[in-house]
Amino acid sequence: MSGRRARTDSERSVLESASEVLIGRVGHLTDLLIGELRAHSPQYDIAVPADEHWQQINEALRYGIEVIPAPRSAPRRDLEFAEKLGRRRAEQGLSLDLLLHAYRKAGYLVWDELLDAVTARDPEALPVLARTAAQMWAAVDRQAATVAEAYRSTEEDMQRRTDERVQALLDALLEGQTSAALVAGAAAGLDLPEQGRYAVVVLRAERREGREQFHRVTAAAGLRFFWRMRTDCEVAVVALDPGTGLSELSAELERRCAGPGGMSPVVSGLAELGLARRLAETALRTCAVTDPAGAPRIVRLDKRLPTALVVSQPELAARLVAEVFGPLLALDPGDRAVLLETLDAWLGAQGSAGRAATRLYCHRNTVFNRLRRLEQLTSRSLSRPRDLTEMTLALDAFRLSAA
Repeated sequence: MSGRRARTDSERSVLESASEVLIGRVGHLTDLLIGELRAHSPQYDIAVPADEHWQQINEALRYGIEVIPAPRSAPRRDLEFAEKLGRRRAEQGLSLDLLLHAYRKAGYLVWDELLDAVTARDPEALPVLARTAAQMWAAVDRQAATVAEAYRSTEEDMQRRTDERVQALLDALLEGQTSAALVAGAAAGLDLPEQGRYAVVVLRAERREGREQFHRVTAAAGLRFFWRMRTDCEVAVVALDPGTGLSELSAELERRCAGPGGMSPVVSGLAELGLARRLAETALRTCAVTDPAGAPRIVRLDKRLPTALVVSQPELAARLVAEVFGPLLALDPGDRAVLLETLDAWLGAQGSAGRAATRLYCHRNTVFNRLRRLEQLTSRSLSRPRDLTEMTLALDAFRLSAA
């Protein structure tokens, strides 16, 4: 109970007498209140077992009546019970609006019964209630605030535990676990179908202290992103609607993310997320062998398959560099860099010496001369498809080793 003005002895006597009457009728008041709540919403009966509901309302009314005549220094059992009840109702799933409605109805019911009790025993004492009404309703407001705070706190804890469970399920899928129970649990927790169109994106990013682990679930047209933070990267599981493909996903990621990043092909269910993650990581590793000046920020594996083969087999990649570019490795680093830069520009220009020369700020004949020297050193011809493939892959492998 709170209030700025201390009560007089006569006021306390009136309130104590009326409260005793109400305590004697608390069972009847409990029946009345439950009847009103059931008439207001069937959810009270659905969420809360009947016996438990009656007992808790009876206890809440009793504590609420006891606090009416109590001095401000008295222990607040009504608030202790409100905190307990707020936690319980959150766990049972009764909405906070209905819980607060019950407290308001209880306040009105007790007030009306208090008026009746004073009127019946001593009508001339009614002005006492008028002077203490503000204090009584302040007590009701405080009870409602306490129950709401406990409810919200419990709800947050429950949501956090649910998120942690869903995070664990999602992480397990990304690690390649595929048990039926795991897939079903993740589908239910994420509200996703077990069989559907999914892709995984891996972004290289520095970890920020204090950043949320399950830091966002976002959506765009035809796309739902479920993000996870790892030690040195961010991973997104993306659910794609029918008609939405990797082109739309790539465009959305370019708007959202700084990259670099790798994108898996589309897989057909949650059980394939582990495979998709590995493929996305492979796509990300191909960024190490891409010219930064012309590279997209987010790369698709299906657009980088030859390079992906190279980065997936580092030992074979090293042998390929030694076999194809062996003589180049003995050159002065500056001379070697010029030749490889020319080869890269020529490949990027689709075999056009003129366009390559424009990129390199030199004459096209210079490009031809450098390419001929490269062919002589490697004993390979850029006009033979197999030799061209070897030199292209060797160039990627060399950049990988340099990175």
